Amino acid sequence: MKIFAPFSSVEERGRLNEPIDAAHIRKRRVIGGIWALIWSFPIFSLADDVLRATDLPWLALVVFTAFLGLYLYVVMRGFSLRLPFPPTRDQLALWAFAVLGVIMALFYTRDTSGGSLIVMLYVAVAGVALYPTPVSYYWIGGSALALGGMGVLVGDSLSDIASVVVNALLATALVLVVRNMVKIIRELDRTRTELARSAVEQERLRFARDLHDLLGHSLSLIVVKAEVVRRLAERDPAAAAKEAAEIEEVGRQALAEVREAVTGYRERPLTDELHGARGALTDAGIETIIRLAVRTDELPSAVDQAFAWVVREAATNVIRHSGARTCRIVLDRSAAAWSLTVRDDGRGRGTTANEGNGLRGLRERLAALDGTLTVSGPGFTLRADVPRERSDE
Repeated sequence: MKIFAPFSSVEERGRLNEPIDAAHIRKRRVIGGIWALIWSFPIFSLADDVLRATDLPWLALVVFTAFLGLYLYVVMRGFSLRLPFPPTRDQLALWAFAVLGVIMALFYTRDTSGGSLIVMLYVAVAGVALYPTPVSYYWIGGSALALGGMGVLVGDSLSDIASVVVNALLATALVLVVRNMVKIIRELDRTRTELARSAVEQERLRFARDLHDLLGHSLSLIVVKAEVVRRLAERDPAAAAKEAAEIEEVGRQALAEVREAVTGYRERPLTDELHGARGALTDAGIETIIRLAVRTDELPSAVDQAFAWVVREAATNVIRHSGARTCRIVLDRSAAAWSLTVRDDGRGRGTTANEGNGLRGLRERLAALDGTLTVSGPGFTLRADVPRERSDE
């Protein structure tokens, strides 16, 4: 059973699936209860008048107690609800509270100065505290009409009726502002939590991507040099010792890069990566041809870093998977974009359907610059393009 159909967005309905923090809910209920209790003192001032207004004081006491209890319950629920629309139970409590309010206004506080106004103000405020917009607007309008109708019924002047209605509208508007402020605070808190969670996820992704790219290249280079040492160990110990020293240097460099990746400050320029790639490919027996149609110092810093990662990952793939004899690295530019192409004459690795973490990491780095990564054949060709207009910002 629904007293009103929910007036909520898809986003609001999605909040039904959010995890509920029981302690936070209890805290909001306590705050709502304290707020409602503080503002219920004018009702307590009517207790004596309500009991004296009838020959059945016990019945008046029951009505008054039920009215006060339902008021506290409705306001507490209005503060603590996470749902986009109140459940049927809470709506029934509100409507029972409204009925009791009308009864008190017509039969128990009618002869009390301002008593009926006070009672109906609480009815209007309770509805605004529980219902979201736009239903709360309808409740405010209905409350204003009820006040006006009761004023006409008891014979009040038009000025008195207008004054009562205006006071009711001002009171409910104030509650509506407070409610919206609480809602905004909740949204800000939720947004802050989501941003913090997103920042942690992005940092984890950055570290995983950097670690893969760093260690993949360094370990591949160590393996290649270890094979060279094994081949030279018997016939040329001096050359083998030199290669072993380079393995040690590569290991130290890899350790330093991992430490820099942890702190997030690793920046190795494209020039250094080109030099390292040439050495690693040459050690693997792959002829390396590097053609630079543009100087690396002309590249924007972000593009230089992205292309450095492309060279590192591409060189690692060529060494590990291609079986190539030659590898060409070409840095170029057009009127629209910077481009870097790495092409080998090996057996290739198929299409993007079976690409690994390294290539996915490159796509993510380039996507941050609105760039693209293209994989093609024959052999294995990586082409990275970054728009010049976007990268120069």
